[in-house]
Amino acid sequence: MALIVQKFGGTSVADLEKIRNVANRTAKTFDAGNDVVVILSAMAGVTDSLIEKANQITDTPDKRELDVLLATGEQETAALLAMTLRSMNYPARSLLGFQAEVRTDCAFGNARIVNIDASRIKEYLGDRNIVVVAGFQGCDPNGNITTLGRGGSDTSAVAIAAALKADSCEIYTDVDGIYTTDPNICPKARKLKKISYEEMLEMASLGAKVLQIRSVEFAAKYNVPVHVRSSFNEEEGTMVVNEDAEMERLVISGITCEKNAARIVLKNVPDIPGIAAKVFTPLADEEIVVDMIIQGTRTEGKNDLTFTVPRKDFKQAMEIEKRVAEEIGADEVLGDDDIAKVSVIGVGMKNHSGVASKMFATLADEGINIRLISTSEIRISCVINEKYAELAVRALHSAFGLDKE
Repeated sequence: MALIVQKFGGTSVADLEKIRNVANRTAKTFDAGNDVVVILSAMAGVTDSLIEKANQITDTPDKRELDVLLATGEQETAALLAMTLRSMNYPARSLLGFQAEVRTDCAFGNARIVNIDASRIKEYLGDRNIVVVAGFQGCDPNGNITTLGRGGSDTSAVAIAAALKADSCEIYTDVDGIYTTDPNICPKARKLKKISYEEMLEMASLGAKVLQIRSVEFAAKYNVPVHVRSSFNEEEGTMVVNEDAEMERLVISGITCEKNAARIVLKNVPDIPGIAAKVFTPLADEEIVVDMIIQGTRTEGKNDLTFTVPRKDFKQAMEIEKRVAEEIGADEVLGDDDIAKVSVIGVGMKNHSGVASKMFATLADEGINIRLISTSEIRISCVINEKYAELAVRALHSAFGLDKE
C-alpha cells in the first residue's frame, strides 16, 4: 500500500462529467489499496470569472477580500468531488486550505507556504477516507484566507505530499507528460519518460507551463517524486525525480521558447561602484523581475547595460529607467518587445563540450541573429527576434537529435 497525492487541474474538473471521471480515477487508486489525498483546482475559467466580477465593482479590489473570493472556486470543486465519491459509496472528506492547516505568509494573492500541519489529513487517512483538499489556498498567522498565485494548486499538492512523506505526487493535466519541446511548435516533439528536478526548474522558469515553478522547488527540496500525466487517458506520463546515471546519456533534454519578454538597454552608463544598484533597485521596488543582464564595456569609463523584463512590465520598466538614466548620467534608454528567448536544457551539459557552439552554428545556419546570451550549468539561452522563434525551436530540436527516439 502506498500514499499517493493526486492533483487535478481546472480542465480536469471543468464540469460535473469530468468531476465524475476524476472520482472514478481516484476510486480506482483507492481500490488498489492505496491511501489517497486529492488536491483540486477550480473549474476551468472560474478564477478568471471571479476576478472579472471583482473588477466590475472596483478597479483596485482589496487583496484580502479578493483572496476570500477566489478561494471559493476550489471550495466548490472539493465539495463536489467529495459528494460524488460518497454517492459512489466511497468514504470521502473535503478540507479547505485552512482546515488542512496549510500555513502561509501574509502576501495576499501570492502567498508562500511556511509549513503544513498534516495531522488532520493523517487522521482522516487513518480512518481510511479519501481526503479531498482545496488547492491554491492557505491561511496566514492572523487567520486570513490567502491564495498562492496562479498555478498554486501544483504547489499545494507537492507541499502536502512533502508534509505527508507521500510515495508519489501525481499531477493530472490536459497534457500527457513533459515533452522535448512544445508539440504545437514542433510536431516531432517527444514525451520524456523521466526528467530531473534541475531540468524541470529551468524549463518551468523559461516558459514551459506544465508545472508551476514553486511546485518543482518544493519537490526538489523534499525529494518528492512527481508524475505528470493526462486526466483523459491511462498512459504513463513523465516522472520528475532526482538526476540519475541514466539521464547522463542525454546531453540535451529539451528546448524551450519564451515569448513574453522585452529588452531594455541603457547606453553609456558611468562605470563606477553602485551604478548597477541604482539601475535595478527601482525595478525591484516595483516587483519587476529582471532576467538576463549583460554589461558591455565601452571606452572612457562607460558601459552599456542590457537586460530583459516580462513583457507585461515593459512600459513601466522603461519609464523607470528613463528617470534613472537622467539621475546617473546615462546617454539614453532603448527598448523593444519583439524578442523571444530560446533555450537548450540538459543535465548532460555538465560533462559535455560543444553545446554552445552547436546552438550558435544552428541559429546561424538559419540566418537567425543572436541579440543576447545567458547560461547556467545546464542551460544556454539566446534572445532573438520573435518572428524567428518557432523556426529556431524546430532547428535546435533536430540539431540536438531530439527528433529521434
